[in-house]
Amino acid sequence: MIDGGPRPAAFPLMGRRIWVAGHGGMVGRAVVRRLAQEDCEVVVTPRSALDLSRQADVEDWMAQARPDVVIVAAARVGGIHANSAYPADFIQQNLSISANIIHAAHLCGVRKLLYLGSSCVYPRLAPQPMNEDALLTGPLEATNQWYAIAKIAGIKMCQAYRRQHGRDFITVMPTNLYGPGDNYDPLTSHVPAALIRRFHEAKRDGSSQAMVWGTGRPRREFLYVDDMADACVFALKHWSSEDLLNIGTGHDMSIAHFAEQVAAAVGFGGRIVFDPQRPDGAPRKALDVTRLRRAGWRARTSLEDGLRATYADFLAGGGRLGG
Repeated sequence: MIDGGPRPAAFPLMGRRIWVAGHGGMVGRAVVRRLAQEDCEVVVTPRSALDLSRQADVEDWMAQARPDVVIVAAARVGGIHANSAYPADFIQQNLSISANIIHAAHLCGVRKLLYLGSSCVYPRLAPQPMNEDALLTGPLEATNQWYAIAKIAGIKMCQAYRRQHGRDFITVMPTNLYGPGDNYDPLTSHVPAALIRRFHEAKRDGSSQAMVWGTGRPRREFLYVDDMADACVFALKHWSSEDLLNIGTGHDMSIAHFAEQVAAAVGFGGRIVFDPQRPDGAPRKALDVTRLRRAGWRARTSLEDGLRATYADFLAGGGRLGG
């Protein structure tokens, strides 16, 4: 949404050939849905046809496909447990994906590239809400440092190719996301999807209580994934800078309060119990979205509406359930 009404795009998408790398994930699907509203050609390729961790394959594919725009939504993602259990996978796979796509985009003369980072790139104890200048000003949160380091490398690659080669490569930092197509695997999911599945199963089984990891005290910000996709399209059209661009709602809440909202959306009326023996992660993660709001964009989906739509998608089998 642009304050004061629409304005001409500095980089119009009409007629562009846009490759969404990672189109099969929750983020990639949302971006593809949003691009369907634009007069452009969306290009996707299944994981079985292109291994993004293999440099030569990525370069060959991009040389043949010749996209005008690349959106890097591909990543190995997961919650605290997955990051702790598979640190080598998280750093190696995400470094490879980022480096291969960004370098191939340069070699092929891609007109614009949007790289999706993550709020976990900011220091664990960064001043809150975190603004874009907080990057590399302190130690990372230990539970997801492997993923964060790989994402920071991708950010710095975009800046480096911009400086050395004049490429219009930009980076956006989404906050915690939820929405249709999420991963509900109990071992690898993020907080929103994990809570939706846990409360659903408690309701289904007639349980009087449901367990939530941690103390419930940490504060987090949550953004509906289709709002994130809209912000990405906005950034493609209107943002051109090596400066990072945070994407979020500008509002955070405790995990305990968020859990209550998820339980209400699912219809679970039992007691919510917290397990303080499980890790909390960073005490607070909220993004300063002043830069994005000044550019002219704000999130539009309320938490209640977003959770309701996400649960409906879960019931319809729209995500990955895992074990």
